[in-house]
Amino acid sequence: MIHVLVTLLSLALLAGGQSAPRPNFSGAWKMNLAKSDFGQMPAPDSMTRSITHAEPALTIDEELGPQKTTRKYVTDGTPTTFESNGVPVSSTASWTGDTLLVVSKVEAMALGIDDTMSLSADGKTMTSVVAVNSPQGAATLTIVFEKQ
Repeated sequence: MIHVLVTLLSLALLAGGQSAPRPNFSGAWKMNLAKSDFGQMPAPDSMTRSITHAEPALTIDEELGPQKTTRKYVTDGTPTTFESNGVPVSSTASWTGDTLLVVSKVEAMALGIDDTMSLSADGKTMTSVVAVNSPQGAATLTIVFEKQ
């Protein structure tokens, strides 16, 4: 009887350790302004992301108007740093279920940014829910991208 219980417990642990494949954000993405919500903040005219995602490496090349930024993350929570307009930004990226949470801090501006990225079931829509915390207050933006 003990052998049966040990075997069942081992099988349950093995099954529990196997997870569904993570979403892959790779591709060219263009913001859909009509589906996005910038709240009280002014909406940009255009925003694109070109993403290369080979788990656990994630690179986002983003164009927001004339500003271009390249961000590199490791989705296992390893800290990374990049520059945006000459200002250092420290970040971590980690999975919560099938969503990716990127937590960034800009110490020089006392700015915190949490970007929760998810994909639609068909993989054609990516949604970023961005929570911004600054000395001026907090804001939440929802940016919807469509795969090109």
